[in-house]
Amino acid sequence: MLEVSRHRRQPSIELLERIGVVRENGNENEKMSLPPLMQYNPVSYDYVLVAKTRDHLVRETLKKQNEYIEELKKKNFKITKLIDEDLVFFGVTAPLEIFEKYRYLLKVSDACNWSSDQKNLSLSTRIRVVHFILNNTPIGTGESLRELMKTKVFEARFCLHEKMKQRDLTESWARWTACFQGQPINAVRDYFGEKVALYYLWLGWYTYMLIIPALIGVIVFLYGIAFFNTSPLIKEVCDSDLVMCPLCDKRCKVWLLSDTCTYAKVSLLFDNDGTVAFAMVMAVWATLFLEFWKRHRTSYVSQWKVSDWCEEEEELILEIVNNANCEPKKFQHSYLHSSLVLICVTLMILVIIGLTHALVVFRVIAAVQLAEGTSEFLSSHANSIAMMLGAVFHYLIITVMTRVNRIVAMKLCEIEKTRSFAATERSFTVKMFTFQFFTYFSSLFYVAFFLGRINGYPGHYVRIASKWRLEECHPSGCLTDLFIQMAIIMVLKQTISNVFEFSGPWFGKWIKRRRTKKLRRRCAHCYLKEESQFKNGVELCDNCKLRDWMNNYRLNDVDSFSLFKEFLEMVIQFSFTTIFVAAFPLAPLLALINNVIEIRLDAIKMVTLERRLVPKKTNDIGVWINLLEAIGVLAVIANGLVIGVSSDFIPRLVYRYHYGPCANGTVTDIDCMVGYINNSLSIATVDHQEIRREFSPSQLETPNGDNVTSCSYKDYRDSEDYALKPQFWFILAVRFAFVILFEHILVICKFIAAWFVPAAPMHVKNESLFDKLKRLKEELRSFEAQR
Repeated sequence: MLEVSRHRRQPSIELLERIGVVRENGNENEKMSLPPLMQYNPVSYDYVLVAKTRDHLVRETLKKQNEYIEELKKKNFKITKLIDEDLVFFGVTAPLEIFEKYRYLLKVSDACNWSSDQKNLSLSTRIRVVHFILNNTPIGTGESLRELMKTKVFEARFCLHEKMKQRDLTESWARWTACFQGQPINAVRDYFGEKVALYYLWLGWYTYMLIIPALIGVIVFLYGIAFFNTSPLIKEVCDSDLVMCPLCDKRCKVWLLSDTCTYAKVSLLFDNDGTVAFAMVMAVWATLFLEFWKRHRTSYVSQWKVSDWCEEEEELILEIVNNANCEPKKFQHSYLHSSLVLICVTLMILVIIGLTHALVVFRVIAAVQLAEGTSEFLSSHANSIAMMLGAVFHYLIITVMTRVNRIVAMKLCEIEKTRSFAATERSFTVKMFTFQFFTYFSSLFYVAFFLGRINGYPGHYVRIASKWRLEECHPSGCLTDLFIQMAIIMVLKQTISNVFEFSGPWFGKWIKRRRTKKLRRRCAHCYLKEESQFKNGVELCDNCKLRDWMNNYRLNDVDSFSLFKEFLEMVIQFSFTTIFVAAFPLAPLLALINNVIEIRLDAIKMVTLERRLVPKKTNDIGVWINLLEAIGVLAVIANGLVIGVSSDFIPRLVYRYHYGPCANGTVTDIDCMVGYINNSLSIATVDHQEIRREFSPSQLETPNGDNVTSCSYKDYRDSEDYALKPQFWFILAVRFAFVILFEHILVICKFIAAWFVPAAPMHVKNESLFDKLKRLKEELRSFEAQR
């Protein structure tokens, strides 16, 4: 009964197989398992180092190269040397005793004593062990392989792709025609390690969970379209004869509110009652997504036997395998270094916010120049065009700052002097995400919460450098400006990034292939050898080995942060999808479409266009889960503020029940929102001295040549002394009350959802319990047999 429970398929995995999120055999590991020693092929090459030939190296560099190779031979590594025209390839094969030490230390460790590597010596495990030893084998000068790579002692280093597994992954996963098929997560894990497998598992789960919010977002969008012809707000704008105040200082003239009929219709698509409900749904969805992801992850890490795996202990094991006399790297903390890093991070954030101010100035100047230009079309749509230009300029800033942020984050990690690479990776992730978040969202926060609220009023406009007026919101609301900004940035980011992400590695591979000579085709004898499976001692001829190694060398290089880039891109997208979703209900749909493509794009790139990533073991997605939870909390706050502060939902609600025709509850034959637009506008009298000083007489003429006596602008001010009306303060109080109520209700819902969904399925816990009991009984029987 215990054995049946041990190999039973997880119900959650079976469910996802049926709906197509993942695709697994279920028994593939059992079918492919072999006795421990049979998994080790003595002629397999765990790693390949590439260097220039003797003619291309100076004497000191060649000396370091030979010294490093000798250090490896002292550890009983087998080194196979093959020479091309101007390249030297060193095939590295580690001795069996290294892996036997590794397996024994896993068995006696506290946390890693039941990992899958204890029984199966796969090539991915060997690569990980050898990768660690190579990076921690110094030469006499104390230089490690990383330093030798920087000084061009070695040109490249990589682990080899396995032809048969690479072909299987390409057929079942890494191809465009598999876009709507499940992912073979277990096969990905066997080839690339748990870290890569968990990325694709998370990305697949995220994509699957986006289906519901994408459908709801489309419904909210269609809900806005349904009221195009019946909404009294649109009719009031389109049929209005109100004259609005000029939008700039010199050439801008008064304009008719009815001229912006189309803009009012677009505004209603993204600023209606449905967006409030959608924002609440998305806040709860973010919590449910994370909680169900934890359950989903637990099912797989339990199946992979890495639930209790510990990163620090694995590192100690590898240190001992590399050097039995090693000393552990001590944990250190410096308040001076931490303070310096904190100051630098703060300064960097201020620089990024300063770029946001530059973006605001650019939009203001662009709007003035367009409005004062000779083109009638550009003048009449100056604000909208300036907003679009600002979004494109923002994307360019993002592209440049991404590189700057990476450099700064790495320098700050060097100042911290972290204990291990894993700690460096965590620290770098937090810093890089923080910088990128401010780079992406600083401008959006300005548009959402400040645009049109600090621009002043006729006669007392707020100006930049006492010259350029700040932008104003449309009488229909400010939410459309936020939508335009988000839509352009999100579409540009996803389309352009995906194009470069795929075309860059493909073009790089093509260039390397053109620059290197074409080796002759593989001989038939070696081809049959490669097709044979599990034949110990079978080795390809030198020409065919060189051909394979050259093909791997031509692929695009990867580093330890290659997977980080993919995670960062998706977490930023998750931020777009949740934080300002009230202004852009179609964001989940765009994210869903992008992710379906992204999964195959990353798979094709990783399997066929890039060198093989070093397989790394883990049991979670690391610090990313903390960042996702922080984004979920921020989404509640931001969406509450967008609805309460940015949108016109609260002013409309107050008008409906307090100031509109239905306020006394007696009117039944008229829509309750009739007159809202007029109520939300204030009047500036031309005879007022400050208005005359603000606008020239030519600006106060209509297109028909009539002089106006007054003009309207969006605000709640008295027409005599321009003091704020009591209605403004009442609406402001309701806004803050709504934000507080909205956030408290959603935070409570998030806590309830987190409590209601256990982090691990009960059957997983029970199977782990029975598994531990069986192992303890086996150890007891082994102990009694030795007595």
